[in-house]
Amino acid sequence: MTVKVAQEWLNSCSGCEIAIVDMGERLLDILAVADFVHSPVLMDHKYLGQLGNGKHIHIPEADVGIVSGGVRNEEHVEVLEEMRRKCKIIVAHGTCATHGGIPALANSYTSEEMLQRVYSTETTDAPAASFDEDVPPLLDACYALDEKVKVDVYLPGCPPHPDHVFEALTALATGSPLNLPGRSVCDHCPTVREGKGQLKTLRRFLQSPHYKAPDEPLDKMRCILEQGMLCMGPVTRAGCGGSKIVPRCITARVPCRGCYGPVKQNGNQRLDMLNALASNGIDISSLPETVSLLRFSGAHHQLRPPRKKQEA
Repeated sequence: MTVKVAQEWLNSCSGCEIAIVDMGERLLDILAVADFVHSPVLMDHKYLGQLGNGKHIHIPEADVGIVSGGVRNEEHVEVLEEMRRKCKIIVAHGTCATHGGIPALANSYTSEEMLQRVYSTETTDAPAASFDEDVPPLLDACYALDEKVKVDVYLPGCPPHPDHVFEALTALATGSPLNLPGRSVCDHCPTVREGKGQLKTLRRFLQSPHYKAPDEPLDKMRCILEQGMLCMGPVTRAGCGGSKIVPRCITARVPCRGCYGPVKQNGNQRLDMLNALASNGIDISSLPETVSLLRFSGAHHQLRPPRKKQEA
């Protein structure tokens, strides 16, 4: 018996869909037990019928619905709600779906401010761009899926590692347990930690961390955070290394940027990181700014426009 799967993308870059293709030959194993009945990245299936003469969005019924991207406009809401109605299980696929992702950085501005910032130029004082009726109206913010509908499975990552995509699809198709990493990047990082209290300030990542030779094993290199460069490993969920466990950015000797979102679904990466730094005696005023601590998790009202001062 095959499981019917529907897949949709909303406010996304298509990286999560590429992660499905990146499973390589394992995709054939998935197709042996799963029947994709709707997937814009794989097949031509129109929302309003193949002739475009329908009046309402229609998506076939499915056992599993995989949705990537956040929710940014009214069309996204309509598509997501139709997926929720037609699918028994909804999977939030990727960090945009689970926590808003990079697009949710725009939540620091109102929609009007964002449009003015993007569409105005140095040579004109034109107001924020307006669009015709064929363009779906923006929502007031970029939302994660679970702020609009019930989500059953969370599969974070920017994008999720193909190993975990395969494990999730296999588990959902066969009814077997799904076991994804639930600890932090630091818990899987092999670099050497020399102890707390030695680092007092942080600096921007403008130079590579110190290591003796290009082929020096990671377990011989000192922790990048202890070298004074902001690394989000302590407050970021592990998983980017797939079955090899070792975090991808650390493998490239680059600080973790937090792309898998908080360790716990309802975590706050900015608050948790500031607490971690302060508890280790690090001067948090040495950070040039803190908005980027939420560069992948600005939904759930974590980022919002600053309140304007009321005129006296």
